[in-house]
Amino acid sequence: MAYISNLARIGLWLLLSGITGTLLVLASAYLYLSPKLPPVDSLRDIQLQIPLRVYTSDGELIGEFGEKRRTPLNYQQIPRPFINAILAAEDDGFYEHNGVAIPSLLRAVSELILTGEKGSGGSTITMQVARNYFLSFDRVFSRKFNEILLSLQIERELSKQQILELYVNKIFLGNRAYGFEAAAQVYYGKSLAELELAQWAMLAGVPKAPSKYNPLANPERATIRRNWILGRMNKLDFIDDATYQQAVEQPVSARRHGSKLTANAPFVAEMARKDMLRRYGRAAYTEGYKVYTTLDSTLQQRAYRAVIDGLIAYDRRHGYRGPEQNLSDVANINTPDLEGNVEGDEEDTNEQPVDTINPQHASWLKTISALSEPGELMPAVVTAVQQQSFNALLADGSEVQIGWEQGLQNQRSFITVNQRGPKPKTASDIVAEGDVVRLQQQADASWRLSQLPAAQASLVSLNADNGAIISLVGGFNYRRSNYNRITQATRQPGSSFKPFIYSAALANGYTPASIINDSPISIDDEKLETSWRPTNADQKFDGPMRLRKALYRSRNLVSIRLLRDMGIGEAIDYVQKFGFDTKKLPKDLSLALGSHSLTPLQIVSGYAVLANGGYRVEPYFIQRIEDINGETVFLALPTTVCRDCERAEPATPELSEANTLEDIFEQVDTVAELPAAERVLDERIAFLMDDMLKDVVVRGTARKARSLGRSDLAGKTGTTNGPTDAWFSGYGGGIVTTTWLGFDNNSLLGSREYGGSAALPIWIDYMKSALAGVPETRREQPKGIVSVKIDPDTGQLAKPGQRNAIFEIFQNELAPSEAAGTDAVIASDTDIEEELEENIF
Repeated sequence: MAYISNLARIGLWLLLSGITGTLLVLASAYLYLSPKLPPVDSLRDIQLQIPLRVYTSDGELIGEFGEKRRTPLNYQQIPRPFINAILAAEDDGFYEHNGVAIPSLLRAVSELILTGEKGSGGSTITMQVARNYFLSFDRVFSRKFNEILLSLQIERELSKQQILELYVNKIFLGNRAYGFEAAAQVYYGKSLAELELAQWAMLAGVPKAPSKYNPLANPERATIRRNWILGRMNKLDFIDDATYQQAVEQPVSARRHGSKLTANAPFVAEMARKDMLRRYGRAAYTEGYKVYTTLDSTLQQRAYRAVIDGLIAYDRRHGYRGPEQNLSDVANINTPDLEGNVEGDEEDTNEQPVDTINPQHASWLKTISALSEPGELMPAVVTAVQQQSFNALLADGSEVQIGWEQGLQNQRSFITVNQRGPKPKTASDIVAEGDVVRLQQQADASWRLSQLPAAQASLVSLNADNGAIISLVGGFNYRRSNYNRITQATRQPGSSFKPFIYSAALANGYTPASIINDSPISIDDEKLETSWRPTNADQKFDGPMRLRKALYRSRNLVSIRLLRDMGIGEAIDYVQKFGFDTKKLPKDLSLALGSHSLTPLQIVSGYAVLANGGYRVEPYFIQRIEDINGETVFLALPTTVCRDCERAEPATPELSEANTLEDIFEQVDTVAELPAAERVLDERIAFLMDDMLKDVVVRGTARKARSLGRSDLAGKTGTTNGPTDAWFSGYGGGIVTTTWLGFDNNSLLGSREYGGSAALPIWIDYMKSALAGVPETRREQPKGIVSVKIDPDTGQLAKPGQRNAIFEIFQNELAPSEAAGTDAVIASDTDIEEELEENIF
């Protein structure tokens, strides 16, 4: 008995020593590690890395930038069934433990000892929060001990709801998705609240190993884990048997989704990204900024449609260039697997049963599925050619037929920009089996053969009174070319520059009735080996003509003589008023023909001065910037036309502690309280130029614009030598828009292509929508303008009873005097509007 008693004492002593030693080790570890733990309070103020998002003025998403896709949710936004799925997958005792589940930890340790491998793991949701926010993923004891200590602290200082919210928003779920809301968008293209039970269970299974249980990378393994979670939910009474059975029978519906953009404005989104990077550096991508641009989402969509349609129309005029490639000789490398998927694809793009798929077509499907679909021109492969039709396979696996009456009979082949081949007699004259072509779906759901345009086009539209960009399209398709032809491409504006030269002339003593000779001219230039002999576009000369007529007929020789007579230096000094850099303008007569290169944004800015009555405004595209908390950190205060302001121009409000954004908001409730735009043109010059540019629409090179049925439209076409560039810039209803069409490599457009045939239709198509419901603007006639009846051939006062006499408007001091004719009548200011409408329009 004494022996047993001694053994008991020794055992008890060893047990107490072991416990004491363990406690000492734990206490020492705690004393060593505890001071190094981060403060839990910082979790309340933790700033998640949230990408930069760019919106239109009406809140449509046009861009998202950042390495991590994340959309934080608060606890109330997390669906309860999804919370149950998380608990079933990760920590069903979450609401009972204090951050550490001892049984789970002991089970994990025993599995490690017995098998030598990491088993089920013992981390609670709280421990995962600690690891994700504060700690590394290194598999060392100190990290695990820190995790336990920190979890205990988190549980003491945060509620269970707050801990779940942190977990849902932070955890990595593959494919750049951080947090479950972002993962729902990436895998299902929906918000978390819109998903179904099987999808919630699928997402809840991803955190265990994002690379292994990712439903895109390994759908089979992900499905097994999903079903296990559903079984756990059933066992824990979160769902009943029927719900469980229905959920496990659901097929995998995950597929990769990009950012859910709701408006198409990639060029402006990129402009915003660059601006934000300049303002905030790399933090712009992570701190949750929201940029609201000045774009109107509806007009932006219309602008894209107009550019695409304009390019396709130009392309059709010049013939079919042939297929992009032919796949008839491509080997059958890829064949469908047992589930009907093309081997190697991440998702099933062919919904036909495997036994109906032609093996060759399966190979072709993979090729065309990889092609982009710019401008709604769908890639397709010709599978069969009949006498006057052909069949084509689309990327979704469906097959369509293109008939003779669906445009095939007019598909003449492209030879040069000035020559097409003969009309086809059969479909085989156009396509062959295996051709990769582009199809465009028509309004009646039929398909038409098309092709990717080789040319490019662009459009930019401003609010003429403050410079706000309301739509901008920098090219046919951003994915194929992100070169922004509005802000980066400098091209010769051609005749669309003439209004600025004519404005200078009107300010230097010329009138709309001034006579300039439209006749041949030869100019010697020391820089040239031969004389320069400019000509008109039609190679004709019409002799002496009034400036008004010369402008609406776009006579080059008149513009050159006008510039020579006025003086190049005088003209350059004046056009500076439109915002052009005079240092870059040529100091020769080619200036009259727009020979220098400018961007469309510079051109439209100059036309804004003519559109708003003579005020200089600066184009801008960012309306405001909000931080992660929704606070406005930048507000645009554009210089704005205020025609009734009779005060000195105020200084632009500056942000300071004493002058907050809230103060500024209160100050800019009306237009009169915004910084006033500077008047740069005399109001009479602006009025005369507007009147002359309206004649370009009424009877000149822009007559097609009369189809819009408005009397306030004005503008000017532009075509450069070759021609290589086609332009139209014009305005109406307070909106000024510039369109351009050409080739990036300055290839020729074709001898019958002009600003009026290539660029103007795009402008009309867009402005039809932009001006819908917008009342016509009626320019108020300034004082000092008179209307005089003149001889249209001489520009002098008309003779009494002269039948072909017309009314013309003049600055009062430049009007023909009575001495120049007998019984001439100068109309009063109040009569001019009616006379102009009757005799000119």
